[in-house]
Amino acid sequence: MFNTASILNEVQEISTKIQKGYKTLASIESVEVAVTPKELVWQQDKVKLYHYHRDTPAKCKIPVLVSFAIMNRHDVLDLQPDRSLMKKLLEEGLDIYIMDWGYPTKADRYLTMEDYILGYMNDAIDFIRKKHKVHKIHKMGICQGGLFSMIFASLHPEKLKTLTTYVAPYDFNDTNCNMLYKWTKYVDVDTMVDTQGIISANMLNSAFSMLKPSMDIAKYFGVMDMMEDRDKIMNFLRMEKWKADCPDLSGEMYRKYIKDLFRDNKLIKGEFEMNGEKVDLKKMTLPFLNVYATEDNIIPNESTIAVMDKIGSKDKQEYAFPGGHIGVFVGAKSQKELLVSGS
Repeated sequence: MFNTASILNEVQEISTKIQKGYKTLASIESVEVAVTPKELVWQQDKVKLYHYHRDTPAKCKIPVLVSFAIMNRHDVLDLQPDRSLMKKLLEEGLDIYIMDWGYPTKADRYLTMEDYILGYMNDAIDFIRKKHKVHKIHKMGICQGGLFSMIFASLHPEKLKTLTTYVAPYDFNDTNCNMLYKWTKYVDVDTMVDTQGIISANMLNSAFSMLKPSMDIAKYFGVMDMMEDRDKIMNFLRMEKWKADCPDLSGEMYRKYIKDLFRDNKLIKGEFEMNGEKVDLKKMTLPFLNVYATEDNIIPNESTIAVMDKIGSKDKQEYAFPGGHIGVFVGAKSQKELLVSGS
């Protein structure tokens, strides 16, 4: 039999939580992310380069350029003051720049991977080198930004001092496939690009959500219990704001990304080309730190690790972080452990 009193008590508790939660939400005027002060120092088309402000002189005289995935905003690296990879890097004494890939429109449908890597990224690196009067800079790339950084480092190692990548996809071999990799191999990318011009961020977000649908449901289970806690609610809302803020993608860049890398795995095979020049991973001879997340449901660990035997670096190290794809650069634990490992 039903315990009527128990049910009524539970309904009353939920009602009370909702009322208190409403007051909490009503008191929130805005949800801000990426609040660490930075200055726009360079721009080309829609792509921007920001330089983070420092209160004290940098301990390391050689600056660091960070690049995130084109399909997401770099704001997640500076989500909030106590969960900011950028702030932690600054506290470690580094001089930090970050690429902002912008929001492509249909006018950008013909931008290629070469435009992004050999154009925008290369020009931003040259700007930093000239400004600081150094021949080489440190490079850090995250997810797709790590892959693009590896390609650049293989073509222009003379411009970089070191390379660090987080959860980057390198090997798209069938044995390393997860659901995302399998789906991508059967996408009619030519029809998509030829008809749409740019690739919708909403479509890509839906695909990522379907990798683990339970996560989209589970994240709301705990919301009711945190409704009274303003700090916890703000943490939740900041992450949701970042997830919802995704740029569309240039069609031609996406075409090459899917066909040459995901489908044909040309980078690992030594067949990948940029503007007709072969990208030889053996020419990537820089000191290299390769970070992967052991519970990554987006990039298989094997895909990230596989590059270690392909590059020419003698000074190379891999780091297995016990966490997920986002937690590897957002979590407090990762910022403590990885900064020590990478310093």
